[in-house]
Amino acid sequence: MKPTSPTSCVSETRLAKDGGAPAVVTKLAPLVRWGEPELQQLTEMIRQPSLFYWNGPQTRLLVERFRTIFPLRHAMPCSSGTAAIHIAVHAAGVGPGDEVITSPITDMGTVIGILYQQGVPVFADLESDRYNLDPADVRRKITPRTKAILAVHLAGNPCDLHRLREIADEHRLVLIEDCAQAWGARFAGRPVGTVGDLGCWSLNDFKHIGAGDGGIVATNSEKFGSLLQRCGDKAYDRVKQTRAPEFLAPNYRISEPQSAVAAAQMLRMEEIAAARNRLGMRLAEKLAEIPGLRPPRVAKGDFCSFWFFMLRMDPSAFRCDRAEFVEALKAEGAAAGAGYIPTPLYRYPVFQNHNFFAGRWPVKELGLTAIDYRTTRCPEAEAILETAILCPLNQGMDETFIRETAEAFHKVATHYRK
Repeated sequence: MKPTSPTSCVSETRLAKDGGAPAVVTKLAPLVRWGEPELQQLTEMIRQPSLFYWNGPQTRLLVERFRTIFPLRHAMPCSSGTAAIHIAVHAAGVGPGDEVITSPITDMGTVIGILYQQGVPVFADLESDRYNLDPADVRRKITPRTKAILAVHLAGNPCDLHRLREIADEHRLVLIEDCAQAWGARFAGRPVGTVGDLGCWSLNDFKHIGAGDGGIVATNSEKFGSLLQRCGDKAYDRVKQTRAPEFLAPNYRISEPQSAVAAAQMLRMEEIAAARNRLGMRLAEKLAEIPGLRPPRVAKGDFCSFWFFMLRMDPSAFRCDRAEFVEALKAEGAAAGAGYIPTPLYRYPVFQNHNFFAGRWPVKELGLTAIDYRTTRCPEAEAILETAILCPLNQGMDETFIRETAEAFHKVATHYRK
């Protein structure tokens, strides 16, 4: 999205919803995400005798380009980010009644694989300013049944991987990183996905880079790495060319068309992440000046790739609620919305009713878990969703648009400040 107008109105104090001039006047053109590189790869792909992933030239190229950024020996491209996490959870040995500690603010794709392995998602509370797992609460949630920690780098902001890695090692737990929203993010200089035992990425249409759908799961562990391909391909061993499954596994194979697009996208991933980081950090800097608003914190030494920009509003600082504040922002031309997902995952009907398998939850019926999601509470996560304002952010925006967006926040906050 490239701006079509560089002008803005900074002197107007009357809110646009009351007849004033809007703060955001820059119009954004549609973001063009695919072009000649993708077309070239697809053209090469269509000339192939087969579109099957195993030993396919497009899938090999995708893995090769992935490894230039993420130095992981074992990588399995698959059909989605959800599939990548399921493969990781499967390879980690999660089975009936095993607990996996994870975030209550994430996509359902984070927990689906846990449940299909008959594992038990355990929701830990979040840090108030990074919206990621609070290591202290993770430690409190560990029980003899805990098998793994599944850390979600929400919106591209790295989790505190130092402390999570320390906890995992202390309790001999598997640390899995959900990097679906975090292409290009770095923790203490290292790409996210390379600190844990397994890293999972999404190539969904809406992520930093995308192929419509697709995913990658990768690791440096020989123990887990030897299982990735089989855990995502019906337990067939493509290396040994055998069809004698030793365990049950789904079919999560990627296809050559997906790999072709993803391979081309991989070349611009770091550039996209850098642009989003620059714009997100600039917006955070400007919004930090406004009393009553709390932009996300990015730890020193970390690199956030801002899949979106989410801040928190202190309702006690203003003469309006969040809904009215956001409506005023929209009238100013700012792209903003109230909240993120509607509730923490544990409040979704599927969890409240324990309706995981045709109205049943076998592990609970068998006495393998005592968890009741109707009593689960993560106070900080709930507060985050009640006070969050989300602003879309992408690499097509520029400093002018970001400045005008910040002006809109300043204008609305000034009007409603107590």
